[in-house]
Amino acid sequence: MMKNWFLAVAFFLGLGGHWAQGQVERKYTTHVQGWYIYKGDHFFTDKWGLNSELHLRRARFLDPLQLVAIGGIHYKLTPDVQVTGSYTFTHTHPYGEAPARNHFTEHRLTEQLQLKAAYGPFLLQHRFRLEQRFIKRPAQENATFLNRTRYQLKAVLPLLGATLEEKEPFLVASNEVFINFGENVQANIFDQNRAYVGVGYKLSQAASFEVGYLHQLVQQSNGINFLNNHTLQFMVSYNLTFKPKPTIPN
Repeated sequence: MMKNWFLAVAFFLGLGGHWAQGQVERKYTTHVQGWYIYKGDHFFTDKWGLNSELHLRRARFLDPLQLVAIGGIHYKLTPDVQVTGSYTFTHTHPYGEAPARNHFTEHRLTEQLQLKAAYGPFLLQHRFRLEQRFIKRPAQENATFLNRTRYQLKAVLPLLGATLEEKEPFLVASNEVFINFGENVQANIFDQNRAYVGVGYKLSQAASFEVGYLHQLVQQSNGINFLNNHTLQFMVSYNLTFKPKPTIPN
């Protein structure tokens, strides 16, 4: 049963790339990018916490490309099962030959389910997202409403022991598929695929950083133009906890 489930996941992870490659008359535009990310999960009880993220995405590593700011609420159903509701603001700058010729903004609501499990030294994470997107382009009077679903499989491997501890490096790899659905979807039901591999270091129980390579394949709304983005990703995580300390009886 478990083996069959993982085979299904592996098939789904490969679906995006296969779907994209199966189209005819494809046109690819290649870009080099840098994505610089801060991520913080801040729990104030055993169950409830805050999600905060800031993404600075840059064309050619330094030129403004996209600003993404995220805020949300976490709730832990169990130590390994977590749900999140969040809001995202995105501002995209004009860049490159094909992606964006004008500034535009997006407001997004997201519902997320995250599952964690350890298999030997590997820590696996499954992340499922539903997104309601409101995209306002300069030529439009009203924002376009789009639905999107995302699935990410992520694996972390400690390099010095069976579990990831302080002052320890680790390897990380992930793949995420994005699928559009709903009445406003055009010729890009497959939206994009993000494949990532990197190395990180856990500085403390609260802080860690990662640096790695992300390949982003994006299908545009006409179904013909694809963006082939080679990306340097650098992420800092700092997870403060505001849980009240247990009182020690006299």
